[in-house]
Amino acid sequence: MTDMTPAAEQWSIYSAAQNLPAVLNDPNRGKQSNFFVKTWGDAFVEKSHIEKSPFLPEINYSHFDSYFRKIGKRYKRHVRFAQTKLEANHVKARKNELVNGEVSVESVPEIFLRQSFPLNDPAVFSQVFRGNDRNQDHLLQEELSHYLDIVEVQIAKQVSQKSDAFFHAMTSHDTIMEQMGVASNEVKTLRSKVQKVDKTLAKDSLKLIGLARSKNNHVKLVDKLKLMATVLQTQPTLQLLLSSSDYVAALELISSTQEVLSKELAGVTSLRHLPSQLKEMSKLIDKMLSTEFERYAAADLHRPLDANGGVLDQERLVSLVAGLLRQNHLQFLETYKQEAVTAAQTLLKQLLIEQLADVEDDMEHCLTGSVEVAPTMDAAHWLTVLTLASHALGKLVQRVKAVHDVIKATADTSAGLRSSPPLRDTERFLSLEDHNRVEVKLKDLLISICDYCHERLASLVSTQSDKQTITATQITELSAIVDSFTELCEKICGRQSAALRAAFKIQAGNYVNKFHSQRKNKLTMLLDAERWKVAEVPQEIQLLVDKLAVGDVRSLPSSPSEETTVDEKLKKPAPYLRIGSQEYTAVGTVLILVQLVCEYCVCAHNLQWLAPIVGRNLTELLRTFNSRSCQLVLGAGALKTAGLKTITTTNLALTSRSLQVVLWMIPHIRAHFNGLTSDPLGGFDGVERDIGHHIQQLETKVLSIMNSLLGDQLNEWDAKPPVPSKAFRNVSRHLTKLHEAVSSVLPEEQVTDIYEIIHKNFKSRLREQLVKMNIQNNGGPQHGVVTTEIIFYLQTMKTIKVLPEKYLSDKAMDDIWMR
Repeated sequence: MTDMTPAAEQWSIYSAAQNLPAVLNDPNRGKQSNFFVKTWGDAFVEKSHIEKSPFLPEINYSHFDSYFRKIGKRYKRHVRFAQTKLEANHVKARKNELVNGEVSVESVPEIFLRQSFPLNDPAVFSQVFRGNDRNQDHLLQEELSHYLDIVEVQIAKQVSQKSDAFFHAMTSHDTIMEQMGVASNEVKTLRSKVQKVDKTLAKDSLKLIGLARSKNNHVKLVDKLKLMATVLQTQPTLQLLLSSSDYVAALELISSTQEVLSKELAGVTSLRHLPSQLKEMSKLIDKMLSTEFERYAAADLHRPLDANGGVLDQERLVSLVAGLLRQNHLQFLETYKQEAVTAAQTLLKQLLIEQLADVEDDMEHCLTGSVEVAPTMDAAHWLTVLTLASHALGKLVQRVKAVHDVIKATADTSAGLRSSPPLRDTERFLSLEDHNRVEVKLKDLLISICDYCHERLASLVSTQSDKQTITATQITELSAIVDSFTELCEKICGRQSAALRAAFKIQAGNYVNKFHSQRKNKLTMLLDAERWKVAEVPQEIQLLVDKLAVGDVRSLPSSPSEETTVDEKLKKPAPYLRIGSQEYTAVGTVLILVQLVCEYCVCAHNLQWLAPIVGRNLTELLRTFNSRSCQLVLGAGALKTAGLKTITTTNLALTSRSLQVVLWMIPHIRAHFNGLTSDPLGGFDGVERDIGHHIQQLETKVLSIMNSLLGDQLNEWDAKPPVPSKAFRNVSRHLTKLHEAVSSVLPEEQVTDIYEIIHKNFKSRLREQLVKMNIQNNGGPQHGVVTTEIIFYLQTMKTIKVLPEKYLSDKAMDDIWMR
């Protein structure tokens, strides 16, 4: 086995091991029952203690001490001898090199030849001392010694080459020393002379300069002390200025003192607390200015309105405003605005309390703080309150305007824009930008106050209920109140406020609508009750027509009877209405319509900016009259409404003549409204056309009735004796009755025109009847009967005198025989 196993693999005591079969088959252990629960490894078999061999001694380090001591000394000696021999060899080699001159300075590293050789530099140090091995320190020392030897050899070589020059310099050394001694003595002499000159000429002059500088410093010190004394007097001076309400001067003093402390007296320890004190004083003045201005505003705006209308204590106001502007606190304008609003509220509240003290039911309602809602009252009382309120608010606005002017003048002076300032000895401290801001806020102040007053008056105007009666005179007074207050505010603030005018337009619009509704209903009722008979014309109506004819609209009263004199009242009513050279007979409703038209004209004149609405309402009224009269007369509606038995030609003629009165009024009405408004009123043209068409229809109706009557008579005529026949007597009677009906109503020209048409139509119907009856112009018996009948007809026409002679001659009827 030994022969087959290599020497490296021979068995030793360390090759012993255990295996599972050996353990399991150990006859000394017997049968084991727990090896299946054990983990295979070193602990699989229990360890057993092996006793020490009694034949082997116990070895430790003390057995080797003698060996270490003996061998250690020998080893150290050996190392030392080897190192010494190596160094000797190196030294010998270097000496040989130096002797032979084979080594040059170039072999020395460049780092040792630099002008600066800082070993404290880590880079230089690491190049010189490479590594941290102590064994190499001796070698490094030898290397450095070698470099030193090279340098010394090179120096000696250079000295040997320059020896002649060296010895020459040594020989001239004594001479140089003598020359240096002489030069040293001369320098000493020169220094002594310079010291004498310095003492004699320079030091005294320099002393004079120093004294002058010291004097200047002392003067500056005295000035500083005086300035400090002045600054210390700031607080007493401020108290004195504030007691006299000279806020601007106090603020200027604080500003100038702070500037002096920051520039001239900066760093003075004794004055270190003064800037903070001045700052607190400035804040105190701010509060004083704000409080004083609020008090002034309250005193100025809440004083009685009948007091002096000027500015209250103008000098105090100028001082306060200048101080506030100096501090650039523009919030005081908002404060004044709020105070003015409060004053307006107080005025209206007090006014309502005084005026409505007797109205117990509305007392609680009228005491609302903001006066947003006022109690409902009768029209007269309401106008009185409006008048007093407008006067009171107008005075308040004027008072605000006066204060506004003073503030603006103060701002202009503060900005240097006014040569005659209200301020005394005030510097220009307000920039142009701040001045512009002040102007904007002042303008906003006036506009806001005017707008607020307009809104409050508008709320009062809006309280008038539509159910309460308001007259034209009262609406005129209201218009005057609104115009006066609006013009005042526009003059003050330069801008129109729409609130009051809008409220007035609503109120006036309600009045105009109610005005129109009442008169339209009145006209409709009168037309329904009209019996279409001739009415007498009162003197008042004639006066209205005369004024309307001359265009004297402004003098037209809303109630015509108010301007009539006593003599005119005593005059009896006229049977007709005289317009120019013509006489118009009309029904009573037309006379009332004339009065209504005049009332519309007066209303439009008093409410000119509502003239277009009034004009349209008047157009509707005239159209209503035209259409309703057409329904009642032509449509025979009057048979039911007025109880007429029939519509006669007299009714038709009277209606036509009445419409002619209305037709005459329309151009004058149009001219009146065109003078009040630039808005075109085309409705009058339509009404004019409708009325003209209606008149034509009435004439046509009259002609139709006559044609029917005369045609019926001609149809019954048989051209037989007796002559005149009954038919022609009836024709004569109809013509006569028509003349009686229309001659007193229609003008002669119109009556003539009607009869000319009737005459032509009669001739045409007569011609047709003759053709039908085959009667010819042959002188026969029937021809004689017809001629006699025609003579009777012409005699009737001559009797009523409505046709010209050319229609009444004997030959005028010859054309009836033409076929």
